Amino acid sequence: MAKATNIQQIFDAMPGRFSAEKAGDLSAVIQFNLTGEGGGQYYATIGNGQCQVTQGAAANPTLTMSAAAADYLAIINRELDAMQAFMLGKVKIKGDISVAMKLQSLFQ
Repeated sequence: MAKATNIQQIFDAMPGRFSAEKAGDLSAVIQFNLTGEGGGQYYATIGNGQCQVTQGAAANPTLTMSAAAADYLAIINRELDAMQAFMLGKVKIKGDISVAMKLQSLFQ
């Protein structure tokens, strides 16, 4: 993917970049809460080898990831290391941490 310029572009591209073989039998709902300019709430539903993205809040997510929209954009564009962002408190995770660890490998 070319460099993403906004959050909507990232979530629009997610289903097409999803790797079903890497997901295996994973079934999860991942909530993204992105604050600041250009942010918003989105959730990705992963199951049966597919990924569907919906704008809004999921009722009972497996994992919730919170970050500033600018930081998330930098992570996606590989300008900020995801683990480093987590260690610095720029990304907050609540829920199943094993899903968070697998997240980057699920998308090409």
